[in-house]
Amino acid sequence: MAFAGASLAALKLPFFSVSGAQQDPATCRATDVSATDKKLIISNWPAYIDPIHKPDSTVSVFSNQTGISVDYTDDINDNSEFYAKVKNQLAACESIKRDMIIMTDWMASRMIGLGWIQPLDASKIPNVHKNLIPALRNKPWDKDLKYHAPWQSGLTGIAYNADETDAVGSFTELLTRPDLKGKITLLTEMRDTMGFMLRTVGANPEEFTETQWQNAIDSLHKAVSDGQVRSFNGNDYLNDLASGNTLACEAWSGDVIIAQQDNPNLKFVAPEEGLSLWADNMIVPNLATHQANAEEWMNYYYQPEVAAKLADWNWYICPVEGAQEEMLKLDKFAATSPLIFPDEKMLSNTWGFMALNDQQEIAYERDWSDVTTG
Repeated sequence: MAFAGASLAALKLPFFSVSGAQQDPATCRATDVSATDKKLIISNWPAYIDPIHKPDSTVSVFSNQTGISVDYTDDINDNSEFYAKVKNQLAACESIKRDMIIMTDWMASRMIGLGWIQPLDASKIPNVHKNLIPALRNKPWDKDLKYHAPWQSGLTGIAYNADETDAVGSFTELLTRPDLKGKITLLTEMRDTMGFMLRTVGANPEEFTETQWQNAIDSLHKAVSDGQVRSFNGNDYLNDLASGNTLACEAWSGDVIIAQQDNPNLKFVAPEEGLSLWADNMIVPNLATHQANAEEWMNYYYQPEVAAKLADWNWYICPVEGAQEEMLKLDKFAATSPLIFPDEKMLSNTWGFMALNDQQEIAYERDWSDVTTG
């Protein structure tokens, strides 16, 4: 997620309780006018693409090569917030006037499950099927890439300020070490933080029980009550870490590697509990009128040289095989960073988060809000 912190007040709302929301993408579709209208309308997260108006940007090159003009908006700041913006139209089989949106795994899964997303033509995105890295294949909610293609990916782990404290090697240590009391922050994204909490109580974040969830939320509540946690933060967590207001925190890999350019003493750690691996995914909503143009965009960005150019700007995990070799021509430091091109050993210790049904979503978000808002 080119992340912005979720609104904790908003999280109290039952976002996913949408009566009659299910659609059939086979019948809720529009005529594709891509052949005669060379246009593409995209919604993405902020700061997730190289500057689009530069003549040599990836977007400018795409437009020059294809003749497709791109209306690109960075109006996705939070998965749940964006869902709330478009749910009424998508639930009623009405257009949201976009040809592509970029959603994090769990939200992409939910929208696909609701029948709000159009299936992709595999013959038009051969680069996606050929070049997607193994770690992002075989998602249980779309094993065959019928509906999605990852845009960028990232890891959630721990960061600490080596100027101010000793290394922090585990999430359990983060939550219990006396010298860190009141000097740590956790993330506002429920799945990130609770995935680690589940790991600390011996549960699998990809498949857990109600009892395990309760054990994990109780453990978090204790850490908060004991004063171990200073705050729950969105994108601003690194400001406190760099200033010394906090000593260690839960962190996103892309943020840390960028911050290290100014402060190399900020360290990213793969904790003993493993790493949360996530992706933000390109999907085509129902009633999109330029699907073929969207598929051409996907295929373009899965060329290794294009993927390398994009990753060299935003510094998240590149989902494209072969991009690391291309990156070596652009930026040797970035090309050898395990936070952009993690090796198999690092990826072998990653996990995702279990898909939740509507009832679980509402109940778990309520539990989460109760702890994080005090």
